[in-house]
Amino acid sequence: MTKALVFPGQGSQTVGMGKDLYDAYAAARDVFQEVDEALSQSLSKIIFEGPMETLTQTQNAQPALMAMSMAVVRVMQKELGISLQGTFQFVAGHSLGEYSALCAAGALSVADTAKLLRRRGEAMARAGEKNPGAMAAIIGLSMDDVRQVVTEAGCFVANDNSIGQVVISGTQETVEKACTIASARGAKRALVLPVSGAFHSPLMQEAADEMKAVLMAAPMQNPVIPVVSNISATAQTDAAQIKELLYEQITGSVRWTQSVQYMHGQGVDTLVEAGAGKVLTGLTKRIVSDMGAVSVNSVLTLEEFSKTV
Repeated sequence: MTKALVFPGQGSQTVGMGKDLYDAYAAARDVFQEVDEALSQSLSKIIFEGPMETLTQTQNAQPALMAMSMAVVRVMQKELGISLQGTFQFVAGHSLGEYSALCAAGALSVADTAKLLRRRGEAMARAGEKNPGAMAAIIGLSMDDVRQVVTEAGCFVANDNSIGQVVISGTQETVEKACTIASARGAKRALVLPVSGAFHSPLMQEAADEMKAVLMAAPMQNPVIPVVSNISATAQTDAAQIKELLYEQITGSVRWTQSVQYMHGQGVDTLVEAGAGKVLTGLTKRIVSDMGAVSVNSVLTLEEFSKTV
């Protein structure tokens, strides 16, 4: 069995995530405390106690989801004796999850990843306020059909999540127009999402510009496990190239379908989702029907996973 370790993005957060890990394992406590110290804020209190509205603010959700994912990873390594290099052929993450993947692969420290994601979240929130936008999920159309729809409507493909599930991004007007066109073309659903900006679109250019200098100055090492980039949908091991791709990712499309297909083509037969929720686990079968997927996000699921390694 050949595995890849993958990390969820925004939308997977829930109040209370990781609390059982925090209570059970010193390695998990260390991660949450390191994030709190890096941000000079008790983010762990928001994670464990809420309120949900505060946790969901993008500048909180991004480092919070990374903290949850890295708590899982550190328990794997330090408490259960699982070698990431010996167990996983690749790491990858959806949008902000790519930062979690880089942290897991040793390219960034937990503290530096938390600081980067806080800056990224703040920059994206500011860009969303200055250039208001929307996002919508289009279910049941092919990627070619969705590309035609967004071209006609004047918006953009944000996330290619799985076969038949694509998220689009743009101004409120263009996204609503795209939803109308998509529905007329036979989409099963065309649903505007409750988000605060047009993420992964050119409306985020100011956030990308703000993050470029921050990313270039970040103390990133070459990852010890290849990281599959959202933008290239191929494995990357060079820190300088990864920084460029992270810059492009803010305005570019998350090519998750192609990323999973790439890993499968390289021999991966099982994805292990480390962190909150089961979104990526649920998408896997829609992308590659014979690929296995398991979510690891609690004391119980971690202990069950450790028996399979």
